[in-house]
Parts: sequence; structure tokens; C-alpha cells
Amino acid sequence: MKKDKEKMESIFRKWTNLVNPKIKETLNVSVDKKTRGLVNYQVTTGGKRLRPVLAIASCLSCNGKIKDVLFPAAGLEILHNCTLIYDDIIDNSDKRRGEPTVWSKYGRSITECLGLDYAAAIFQAANKSKYPVRISEIFARTLKEVVDGQILDILFEQAGRENERYVTKNRFRKITQNDYLKMVGKKTASLIQACCEAGAVSASARKNMIEALKGYGFSLGIAFQIRDDILDIFGKEKEFGKKIGKDIQERKLGNVVIFYALQELEPAKEKNKLLAILRKNRVEDGDIKKALTLINKTKAKERSFGLEKEYVKKAKANLEKLPKNKWNEFLTKLADFVIERNK
Repeated sequence: MKKDKEKMESIFRKWTNLVNPKIKETLNVSVDKKTRGLVNYQVTTGGKRLRPVLAIASCLSCNGKIKDVLFPAAGLEILHNCTLIYDDIIDNSDKRRGEPTVWSKYGRSITECLGLDYAAAIFQAANKSKYPVRISEIFARTLKEVVDGQILDILFEQAGRENERYVTKNRFRKITQNDYLKMVGKKTASLIQACCEAGAVSASARKNMIEALKGYGFSLGIAFQIRDDILDIFGKEKEFGKKIGKDIQERKLGNVVIFYALQELEPAKEKNKLLAILRKNRVEDGDIKKALTLINKTKAKERSFGLEKEYVKKAKANLEKLPKNKWNEFLTKLADFVIERNK
């Protein structure tokens, strides 16, 4: 297992070194030299580069060439970071990857401008791909899906944004598991799916291979978000790079651990205590501790792990429809890596 992890990390480093120059090259096109430091900050603060790796591995698993997928891979990482820039503004997040977020470093107005640079760069990367029209359509569709998911995530919040009439009027007071899966399917899984799809398209893969990789990516994306939800509640802050309990502080129902805890808490009095915290005007550190105590009385953690494993199993099942080669095996191991990570 340790040897597999080291081999995987080596591939991540190798491919990251190939993609990073394409990311910066694309971001800096038509940008004033004085502005480039601001534009590059988001992508230089770290990140696993999981999305470019998925695109490259998907391309290779379909017998494609790395050179044909580098710009789509760069575009996908830019798209991902574009969504993070706005996500951090929306959630008032001060830190990401253990570093100051763009808006906390440069201010909201500058950051909103930088986000538009990223949005433009996504399609500049697509234009340098082997199939620019198809890749552009994947990018555009995915960006819209992510926005839909972000809107749902905001509407799942139980308090805050009192000056935003649409939010306060359309806020969900409760959600189902299908509501949760729809939200994370759009906000997170759609982008992971797009990485695998773009990789397969770059390899000129057959339709059935593209569909199998899309299925793999979508299920992997759900599992990835479930792991993020678990880490938000039970992770270690130094490893995770973000404050633990941030979803409680942001009063979100769209965290699977919180969702399961609310399903299980008995008597109703304890459920209402957790809801009362999520519906406060301001959630303090003491409230987060109280919420965690309530969550720990349930089997929400174990149920979340179970759902995560279910989606990893679905992801792997899609790979069985593809040719057996070392990159198919790499994607299988990558699915395990997603649910074993601590950050």
C-alpha cells in the first residue's frame, strides 16, 4: 500500500510539473505584467492538482497522448480555481490550503475582477485543445452545473444573508438525501466528471468509453465531496488546511454528516438544539463544540463513510467497461486515494 501511494505521488508530481506551466501560460495571456502576480496567487497556494491528473489518466487509459490533453487539463484546473475564488467570497472563508484566500488578501472588488480573468482563461485553454468546440462545450456546461450547485448550497443554509431577499424567501427548511446528492452532484461531481470526459475526448475515444469515464468521474466526485464533508466535521485543522466545523459555522444543511445527524437525533429536543445552532444569526466556537457533541451521539460518521464507499464502488464498476491497462489500474487506485485522504 505504501509503495502504491509513493508511486501515485510520483505521478502526481510529474504531471503537475507538465500542467503548471500551461496553467500560468494561459492565465497570463493578455494580462498586464503588473497584474500577473495577483492573477497567479490562487494557483500558487497549493492544491492537489487532482483534476488535471484525472484528465491525463483518463486520456492515457483510452490510449491517448499526454500532449493532446495538457491544455484541457490546465483549463480544468483553472475552472476549479475559478469556482474556489467565488466560493471563498460567498462563504467568507479566510483560509484555503492553509493560506489566506484571494479575497482576504486582496479584497473583494479586486478578487471579483480576478475571477473574471479565470473565467476567460478557461476557454483560452479550450481553444488550444485538439477538439476546441467539444472541450469548450464541456467547460461551459460544467461551469453552469457548478453554479447551479452553488445556488442550492446557499439555499440549504439555515440562516444568514438576511439582506438577500431571494435567499431568505427560497431557503430550504429541510432537505432529503436526494436533495443533498443533487447539490453535490452539480457543485462537485460535475467537474470531476468533466475531467474524465475531457481526457477521453482528447484521446478520440469511442462513445462507450467516454460514457464509462463520465460515470466513473461522477461517482468519484460524490465520494470526494462526502470525504470533504467528513473532514469538515472530524478532520484535523493543520492537515485539512481549513477551520474544522466551518459548515456548522456557515449553518449548512448541505453536509452529509449534519444531514444524517439531524435524521438520527432523539429525542426531538436534541435535534432542535442542533437546528437552533444552525439557525443562529452568528455561530461562535462554543456553538460549534456543542454541535459536534450532538453529532457524536449519532452514527452520522459511520453512515457517511458507508455512503462514500458505495460511490467509490460505483466509480470502480464503470472502469470495468474500459480496456485493462496500467492507467485503468491507476484510476482504480486513485478512487481509493480519494477516500483515504486527510486533506
